[in-house]
Amino acid sequence: MNVCIAHRGWSGKAPENTMAAVRLALQYPDIQAIEIDVQLSKDGVPVLMHDFVLGRTVKAGGSVKDYTWEELKQMDAGLWFDESFKGEHIPSLEEVLTEVRGKLEINIELKAAGDRYPGLEEKVVELIYKYGMEQEVYITSFDHDAIKRVHALAPALKKGLIFGGKPRLIREQLAETGATILSMPYPYVTKDFVIEMIEAGYTVIAWTVDEPDDIQHLLGFHPQLQICTNHPERMIALKKTTAN
Repeated sequence: MNVCIAHRGWSGKAPENTMAAVRLALQYPDIQAIEIDVQLSKDGVPVLMHDFVLGRTVKAGGSVKDYTWEELKQMDAGLWFDESFKGEHIPSLEEVLTEVRGKLEINIELKAAGDRYPGLEEKVVELIYKYGMEQEVYITSFDHDAIKRVHALAPALKKGLIFGGKPRLIREQLAETGATILSMPYPYVTKDFVIEMIEAGYTVIAWTVDEPDDIQHLLGFHPQLQICTNHPERMIALKKTTAN
């Protein structure tokens, strides 16, 4: 029944893309998955960060790719959110995989952006197989060429395309990239579309849904529609209310 995906970890209650946000999501069995954003450090380590340019969540300038992993993990990624998270560091993907393994599904969004991070796909796929998490992880991206590269590297891995709206020729785009998951902004997600795609064998994710009225509306579309939210507690409460 309607998988709840914690966006960037439980980012409504902890700083996004940190171990604190990931661990908070792990504490609640009603959260079935987390979504995280992955880029590469200067020395090729996959790390969690949404923005290409630093400054919003850490006190540093420049881009993620300008810093080594050692330099990035010295940055405070928690203080911007709340004093209680002071000292929370930028985690590596490997840290997250070892923490979450066997507990939750992980939606890894590749922040590929064309040729910004050569080798990103290979390094992420390598880590997934290193920890035997092929059944627990799926990879998504706005960069459809990145998903094609993932498919060439690991055809068996679950993969998804992220769209900024409702695209045309959606099945053709999914087929040519080897993707079976589509992730779309919730205002573009309609009940008929969700039913059509799920009945055709695809997984549909609506993002990022935070207002209770919007969550409630989407919960009525289809029990297999997955919802990505910064506030899992709101979705959990609504699901329990509906069940009762």
